[in-house]
Amino acid sequence: MSERLDMTMMLAVHDALRRESAQVARLGGVAAAVGWEMFASYLRVHHTTEDDILWPALQAAGPGERALLDAMEAEHAVLDPLIAAIDAGLDVADRADALVTALHVHLRHEETEVLPLIQAVLPAEEWQRFGQEHGIRVGADAPRYLPWVLEGMPPARAVSVLDRMPPRIQEQYRDQWRSAYAELVRWPA
Repeated sequence: MSERLDMTMMLAVHDALRRESAQVARLGGVAAAVGWEMFASYLRVHHTTEDDILWPALQAAGPGERALLDAMEAEHAVLDPLIAAIDAGLDVADRADALVTALHVHLRHEETEVLPLIQAVLPAEEWQRFGQEHGIRVGADAPRYLPWVLEGMPPARAVSVLDRMPPRIQEQYRDQWRSAYAELVRWPA
């Protein structure tokens, strides 16, 4: 594949998940925080979109990728019950620690093995389809999602992410979303 796929948003989402995982690790016995709800929702969106769109597209690239994709699905399968247990308030502190550890291992594995595979074999149309479906699944929560992704990001990198957005989204982010997000109390003090 001669053209390089733009991984900017994928890596930005991974970085946001890592950043928020520090808060998740502090959950203790509290899983009712708005920050937890956002983190869990965005993680689910990210992983289910990979499961439904990205992994099937990579399987079409050849049978040699099956073991790697099986590993990705298995890692997702470890994360999902941990999220559900935290949502249910079951042994939150221990499950939060396990979730953070498993998530970091998964993101590193995906970045070192799957993203290069995507670059090597995935047609640009499939990569765009993944991004579009991800956006559809975020849906009406975009006014919180984009500021969440960009939070704490170095300014030049945030501009790079925003530059990839339609002008209408950039304007809404600057004029409304960023300030509304800044007022949101996501995690208990």
